[in-house]
Amino acid sequence: MAELIKLYEENPSEKEIKRIAKVLKDGGLVIYPTDTVYGLGCDINNTKALEKIARLKGVKLEKANFSFVCENLSNLSEYVAQLDSATFKILKRNLPGPYTFILPGNNNLPSVFKKKKTVGIRVPDNKIAQMLVQHLGNPIISTSIKDDDDVVEYTTDPELIAEKWDKLVDIVIDAGYGDNMASTVIDLTQQEPELIRQGKGSANI
Repeated sequence: MAELIKLYEENPSEKEIKRIAKVLKDGGLVIYPTDTVYGLGCDINNTKALEKIARLKGVKLEKANFSFVCENLSNLSEYVAQLDSATFKILKRNLPGPYTFILPGNNNLPSVFKKKKTVGIRVPDNKIAQMLVQHLGNPIISTSIKDDDDVVEYTTDPELIAEKWDKLVDIVIDAGYGDNMASTVIDLTQQEPELIRQGKGSANI
């Protein structure tokens, strides 16, 4: 049974954030708010948790395109190859924000992602998400919570999310209604930035 925890983005309970971060560290799966749709996340360093998320999404882990959710840009050098100043300026202008930037990965990627040449980086403009990463001590691997409905692509009500995912995750954070539009995805590994998916944000490139 998933635990439903109410948090307020303006002033999240640090005690609860620490408790949720420990669940992530111990291999748990958590559904949490971002600046776009609700995300399903786990500790980037916990292979069993990564495998669970891949199974839930129906994909092979080594081929999965999950996002790395970071607290801020200082996390980047751990997993991303050295960036030129123009690329870094684009990131600095737009993050935190509702974007996923595809960047070249480096040799420090977790072993399950060693064959991947690129990585999707997210720094959501959401205090709960940022505090979770901060207390976890490393990025969260994340994927959007999609709905089975043909009309509504994303479930926005955390209580409905908790109902649907009750036996599949450990914690659902209720931070109020989420957005119904995912992040804008931009590939910065090309010579010219390439829009992969138009979502909530209009990036300042």
